[in-house]
Amino acid sequence: MSKHPPDKRILSFIRRHHLMTLATQAEGKPWTASCFYAFLPEQVLFVFTTDPDTLHGRQMLASGDVAVNIALETRIIGKIQGLQMGGKAFILEDEMLKEGKKAYLLRFPVAAIMDTLLWGFRPEVIKFTDNKLGFGKKLYWYRNPDALQQRDNMSYLGYY
Repeated sequence: MSKHPPDKRILSFIRRHHLMTLATQAEGKPWTASCFYAFLPEQVLFVFTTDPDTLHGRQMLASGDVAVNIALETRIIGKIQGLQMGGKAFILEDEMLKEGKKAYLLRFPVAAIMDTLLWGFRPEVIKFTDNKLGFGKKLYWYRNPDALQQRDNMSYLGYY
């Protein structure tokens, strides 16, 4: 586990879900895609697959900057939960590819028969909204622990 892992409630939420919405942009053209993911908690890394020839694949290759959302679908306001994240996406290689492939195939065995390209999403910031903890309650995690001091001005990495 990283030196400062995300809150256990964030990790629990990530483990209970399997689909993330990925948002990309390049040359002024935004796009979204839904991707199944596996999660490597030690690296705080999401592993997913997509074709580099898709619009979002080409945009990730161009910049790597992405935003990701994972949400619980509910109509009950008191049960709303969701993650908003910003960070970098990249094609997995070497040891990270081996570890990512193992985790992805464990979660999605059908991918073993598919020709897949595995990507990683490394969040720099995670914002977890959990109305179960109180209306609008938010928990934050930053890959860079020094950024915690910057959260109050909401300017870290240009998010907020």
